Formats: sequence, structure tokens, C-alpha cells
Amino acid sequence: MKTFWDERYSQKEYVYGTEPNEFFRDQLPLLEPKSILLPAEGEGRNAVYAATRGWNVHAFDQSIEGRKKALALAAMHNVNITYEIADVLTVQLPHNHFDAIGLFFAHFHAQQREQIHARFLSSLRSNGTIIFEVFSTKQIEYQQQYGSGGPQQKELLYTAGDVETLFVGCDLLLLEEKEIVLNEGEFHNGKASVVRCVARKR
Repeated sequence: MKTFWDERYSQKEYVYGTEPNEFFRDQLPLLEPKSILLPAEGEGRNAVYAATRGWNVHAFDQSIEGRKKALALAAMHNVNITYEIADVLTVQLPHNHFDAIGLFFAHFHAQQREQIHARFLSSLRSNGTIIFEVFSTKQIEYQQQYGSGGPQQKELLYTAGDVETLFVGCDLLLLEEKEIVLNEGEFHNGKASVVRCVARKR
């Protein structure tokens, strides 16, 4: 998968755009700016947005090309971000460190999800907030009808129940499956079905 993402991000254009994820843009201003972890951050649009809002940003992704573009975008906006090259299965994260986590359209195989999300939650402080959005299992039909992107294997997609299970030990402030219209560059565009969640670690 590293090769896949390096090839995708090697394009001159920002393939998912330079504006932040819409759900992230709506939710982040509700929190006091402190420290935030952004896993699987790609080309850095969410990291740069958070930094412009005064957050101390730690991002990571497996793609070197994604990191290059993220740092270039940060420079364009005159902000600093920390961006590590790491894999979600092996990344070393500090315990009880971050005040928030933002995770968007990062789709993991069902057998890996619990392990990966447990690592993320371990790095979050008590009362820390998770802002989370993924494609729902209904997205297969939306891909066929609208070409709006996302994994084509149903096992990589989520139900609201799947997401609730991932965040055991958290209070769910918002959990919904809904239809939205994506406008995030070439690969996320059109009507789509997503699961959105805001959770607070106990």
C-alpha cells in the first residue's frame, strides 16, 4: 500500500484538495487548541488546518510523497507541523499524550481495527476527543451510482455499530450514518455514505 499512496501523492495536484475535511472543519473549532494526533494524514490538509487554528500538530503517514506535500502546504500557510513517516501497525506513540485525534477516511481490515484503534486511544489523554469519519458499508452502492470514491471491498467499510465497538471506553457525543456530498479533490467527489463520530475518552 505504501507504493500505491506514494504514486497517488506524487501528482503535482493535491489529489484530495487543500481544504480540510468538512466534518473536521466543523468540529475542531469547538475544542480548545492543544495537541492533536492525525494518523494517515496524507497530503496534510487537516494538519495544516489544525495548525492554523493554533493546535500543536503531530501527523504521520506511510507515504514519503504525502509528507513532502504536507510540509509544502504548511510552508505556504506559514505554520509548523510535525509529520512522521510511520505505519499504523508499528508507529510508536506516547501514552496519554494527545488532547485530540482526527482520523478521516482511514480504512483498515476488520481484523486489524481493534489493535490499531487501541494504539490510538492509548495515546489520548482522559477527556480527550476523537473526531472520526469513514465510508459506510452503503458506499459500495454510492460508488456505482456516483463514483464518489472509497474502498471497493466491503470488509474495509464500516457500520455505525462497528464504530461504536471501536470506541469502547469512550462517551459517544455523536454517532451517525448519513448521506453527504463530498468535494475533496479528484477521488472524493459526489454523493457518499459515511459514518461520523465524535467521542470523548473517559
